[in-house]
Amino acid sequence: MENWMELQERTRNIRKNIVRMVTAAKSGHPGGSLSAVEILTAIYFTQMNIDKTNIDDVKRDKFVLSKGHASPVLYAVLAEKGLVEEDLMTFRQIDSPFQGHPSMRMLKGVDMSTGSLGQGISAAVGMALSNQVHGDPYRVYALLGDGECEEGQVWEAAMAAAHYHLDNLLVFVDHNGLQIDGEVAKVMNPTPLDEKFKAFGWNVIVLEDGNDLKQVVDACEAAKKVKHQPTVVIAKTVKGKGVSFMENQAGWHGVAPSAEQCEQALAELEGGEA
Repeated sequence: MENWMELQERTRNIRKNIVRMVTAAKSGHPGGSLSAVEILTAIYFTQMNIDKTNIDDVKRDKFVLSKGHASPVLYAVLAEKGLVEEDLMTFRQIDSPFQGHPSMRMLKGVDMSTGSLGQGISAAVGMALSNQVHGDPYRVYALLGDGECEEGQVWEAAMAAAHYHLDNLLVFVDHNGLQIDGEVAKVMNPTPLDEKFKAFGWNVIVLEDGNDLKQVVDACEAAKKVKHQPTVVIAKTVKGKGVSFMENQAGWHGVAPSAEQCEQALAELEGGEA
């Protein structure tokens, strides 16, 4: 595994590309992409057995971005990993492989097309069940949004995962507390998420700082030791993390920065701690 300084530098590069992509497209979802950077960095750079040689191989670990609107973070991570060579700045353009929601038909390295909230976690459960049935050792990772947990389909998938004892499934909830219409707790309160997942039969890990890369990696390692249960990591994060004027602001859920705001954001990210 790379050292912590190298991984932190990658998170900075990923955040810069998220801001650049959304600015270039003049649309997109920066807030929930920025909050999830450490989660995807930990998964792709310390856990998943994915590289250029096996990107098309079904016999490898998989990742499902259930909150598909946060596609900029997935694309930026795939680029940082060296798995895509296309121009990220074509994000959301017609015929670009980097669509607003991930498309497995348009971009290698996208393991499931997502966008309709609640469906990604269901697909991840199916993948994990398939691995279990075939005796394949590969793990499945998924990322949910906390607002997404208002969807009933999420809990149907959670029930199935526990019923089939899918200990090869690790789900993160990006618990930044905000969604497009405001505070998650006020829109349709899904909390307490930890107690709900426990009631459904899951192993639950709560991270008080889901933007602390070491906490995220440690949670991934702890999940590997759990048998006969799926694991969910409820990661308390900051929406818009790393960009001062976006942090904890629901208004930045699905709004692109101006050119001037982009410059300010990039300057802040460049000057931040690595």
